[in-house]
Amino acid sequence: MSAPLLSLRSVSKIFTLGTHEVRAVENVSFDVKQGECLAVVGESGSGKSTIANMILGIYPPSEGEILLKDVALPARRTLAHRRSIQLVQQNPLSSLNPKRSIGASLRLALDVHDIGPKSGRATRVGQLLEEVGLPADFARRSPASLSGGQRQRVAIARALACESEVVVLDEPTSALDVLVQARVLKLLDDLKRKRSLTYVFITHDLSVVRNVADRVAVFERGKLMELSDTETIFTAPKNPYTRKLIAAVPVVTPEEAALRDRLTMEA
Repeated sequence: MSAPLLSLRSVSKIFTLGTHEVRAVENVSFDVKQGECLAVVGESGSGKSTIANMILGIYPPSEGEILLKDVALPARRTLAHRRSIQLVQQNPLSSLNPKRSIGASLRLALDVHDIGPKSGRATRVGQLLEEVGLPADFARRSPASLSGGQRQRVAIARALACESEVVVLDEPTSALDVLVQARVLKLLDDLKRKRSLTYVFITHDLSVVRNVADRVAVFERGKLMELSDTETIFTAPKNPYTRKLIAAVPVVTPEEAALRDRLTMEA
């Protein structure tokens, strides 16, 4: 059996506030396999964003270690490490330089990581835009001229430009309306299948990941409460906190209504 692509081993994160210590994440271990989408879910304060920041190297773990392809990642990440693990943020407008064109932002990723021949990078920018469902001539436009969904597609294209091994998606659709959200989720799922991408999908909303996640890790107050495949999490959750989250998911079908009522009684 092949080694997991990304692993957390007994990871904790402790923040010190004056004389007080806050354990934002406590003794967490899980693996992420190549080509899968692992959703990390929980309410505000559950530790999911701290998990994302440690995977990205923004925070070093206080305890334990994070491994990429069975090799421990250092506290100070190299350029190669940063290329290997990319982030798609919640608000793409704040992550794109308003003074740069869309093409310049995508080209910067290629230049910084020296990806491909310089003479072909402008063409590669157009290809990346088309891969996320945008016309190649969007390269000339500014971030402010794009809709929220279009900007998020650009942010996804920038992560693809780095040819990263892991993409951390931090609430990537929470700022979008429902229709645009569905389209971006479909794009992410299509890209995952086409490129065999590996996602760590951070969200507070279980319904968002129902159709894109292979497995779900449920967090509460910094602790991993339950980790299972998505179908099991939605139909036979074991932890009372998971049942509470499932019961709060918006209901669409009579079958889902019956499941919600059952889980509410069990929670």
